[in-house]
Amino acid sequence: MRFSILSTCIIPWGGSEELWAEAALALQAAGHQVTILKTAFDAQHPRIQQLRAAGCAVSGLQSSPPLAKRLLNRALPAHRQWTLVENQLTRFGQHLRQQSPHLVVVAQGSNFDGIAFADFCRRAGQPFVLVSQKAAEIFFPPVPQREAARLAYHAARHCYFVSQHNLAVTQHQLGLALAHTSVVANPFNVPYEGELPWPAASAVVRLACVARLEVVDKGQDILLQVLALPKWRQRPVHVSFFGSGGDEPALRDMAALLDLADCVTWAGQVPDITAVWASHHALVLSSRYEGLPLALVEAMLCGRPAIATPAGGVAELLSDNVTGFVAAAATVPALDEALERAWARHADWPAIGQRAAAHARTHIPPRPGHLLSQHLVQLAEK
Repeated sequence: MRFSILSTCIIPWGGSEELWAEAALALQAAGHQVTILKTAFDAQHPRIQQLRAAGCAVSGLQSSPPLAKRLLNRALPAHRQWTLVENQLTRFGQHLRQQSPHLVVVAQGSNFDGIAFADFCRRAGQPFVLVSQKAAEIFFPPVPQREAARLAYHAARHCYFVSQHNLAVTQHQLGLALAHTSVVANPFNVPYEGELPWPAASAVVRLACVARLEVVDKGQDILLQVLALPKWRQRPVHVSFFGSGGDEPALRDMAALLDLADCVTWAGQVPDITAVWASHHALVLSSRYEGLPLALVEAMLCGRPAIATPAGGVAELLSDNVTGFVAAAATVPALDEALERAWARHADWPAIGQRAAAHARTHIPPRPGHLLSQHLVQLAEK
C-alpha cells in the first residue's frame, strides 16, 4: 500500500516527528511504500538519512521562502504560523496526483498547523488522518481558518492525540465532537525495562529540566523565579537545563539578573538521555503548554520522580504524591508549593522513582510507532 506522510514541523527535525518516523520505518519494513514530505527540510539530518536508507522517499515540500517571509514566520509562535509559501499546496497536489496514496498522514507539531493540507485532502477526496502533538487552551484556530479546521477534523478518517487533555481542548476549540479519535504515545529514547541505578550519594540535590528553551511553551522563566526565592537559595539544589532554543539568551540573562549562577547549569542538548538520569535525582518541568512531555516519560522509565506543572497530559501520567508531584498551575507560587512537597519527601525519591517506572510501563507501550503503523494499515484498507 502507498502511504504519504506530511510533516508541518517548522524546524528540520523536532521531537513531534519521532512518532510518524517510527511508524514510517515500520510500514516500510512491512513492504509498504512510504513517501515523506516536510515543510522544513534538511537532507543531511541523521533521521532523514535513516529514513532514506530504509527505503522511504523523503523530500522537502518547498524551496527556501523569501527572507521577509522567513522573518515573519520566526516572529510568530509555532501554533500561529499559518503563513504558507505559495507553492506548497500546489506541490502537495502534484504529489497526490502522481502517487495516489491509499492514506495521507498529516503530522502536526500542534493541533492546527497542518489544517491547510488536511483541508486540501478533504476537498480532493483523498483519505487522510490527523496527528496532533500539542494543544494550548488560549490558541484557538485563527478565524479565517476555523471553518476549514472544523471540516478537516470532521472529514479525517482518524484523529490522533498524545493526551486526553489535547483531545478535549481541540474539541472545545472547534465546538465539535470528534467521532474517530485515539490517544497515542510517542517513542522514547531510554530502555523500556529496568530503571537506572540511583545516582551516587551527593550533598547536592540535582534536578534536570529537559525541555526546549522556549518560554511560551516550556516556562523556564517560572522555574528561575522559584529558584530565586530566599528559601531555595539556601538549600543545596542545583538545576541543569538540558535543551536548546531561541529563548536561551533571554533565560541566561534572566538567571544572571537573579544571581543564580551558582545553582543553575546550561547543559545544552545531549545525545544520550540516560546519561542525564545517571547523574540527576529528579525531573522538574515548568511548562505552560504540552502534549505529553517525552522528558516526563523518559524520566519515569529511568526511575526518576518528577515535579511538574499540569500542562497537557502531565497529570494523566504523573500521579501526584505517588509517582511524583504535580503543581496546581504553571505559576511561581504553585510550582514552589509542589517543589516544597517534593523536598519534604526527598528521602523517599528512590522509592517514588521505582513506582514511577512501573506506572509508566503500564501506560506507555514499548513500540508506539509500530502500533500506529498497524492502525494506519487498517484505516488504509477501508
